[in-house]
Amino acid sequence: YNIAPEARVFDITHLVTPFSIAEGARFLGDTAPYYPANSVFIAVIDPGVGSTRKPVVIKTRRSQYFVLPDNGLITIVAERDGIAAAREITNRKWMTGSGISSTFHGRDIFSPVAAHIARGEDWTQAGPEIAVKDVVMLKLPAAKLDARGLTGTIIGLDDPYGNLITDASAEDFRKLGYALGEAVPVEVGGQTFSIPFMNTFSDVPTGKPLLYIESRERLGMAINQGNFSEANKVPVSAAFFIPVKPSNKQK
Repeated sequence: YNIAPEARVFDITHLVTPFSIAEGARFLGDTAPYYPANSVFIAVIDPGVGSTRKPVVIKTRRSQYFVLPDNGLITIVAERDGIAAAREITNRKWMTGSGISSTFHGRDIFSPVAAHIARGEDWTQAGPEIAVKDVVMLKLPAAKLDARGLTGTIIGLDDPYGNLITDASAEDFRKLGYALGEAVPVEVGGQTFSIPFMNTFSDVPTGKPLLYIESRERLGMAINQGNFSEANKVPVSAAFFIPVKPSNKQK
């Protein structure tokens, strides 16, 4: 606010699993489409803070700016929106104070740089250009659909509720042939369940599980007014498998 007192600041989340760059990338990818061009995002999931990883500003082809560590946080945004240009942050005039902490770049580098850009200053003054091909990208898991069924990974939790978010798209799940209301066999976290595929949480009694299509068009698993992850000890990164519905397979 000292640098850009007119800026509107939106605190998106502090619920990213500690150190999970992939989960941070998902939050960022899910959020950015709802903001206009010239929005400035700060993302600080930064287990490599103080190391050789670069602090960067990335401008997408949607003309949004992302101030973050070059550690893969931009992956989902970049895959969807494309990167127009990138800069390494080296301009000390845009940083806080003379002593830059080796452990708190969110305060000393990312926040003031974002404020200078939000104030309308030339973002290229942040530092030298980086080739787009050199920006770090994650190799994220992707669900696979084959003749047997759908195999994938739990990529996040819808906390504090403990709903499981999978990397399976609604489209791929529907290809398995299950209709709303049907019980679906699910192997997840080394356990086997029979879970009804429902439209929303209240379609099952309190304390009962359901499969559903969550707001980002991914397959989710939840317990109505409960915590699926805690109740069944299923963590992020657990594998899951759902077989093709037998009658659909015969077709």
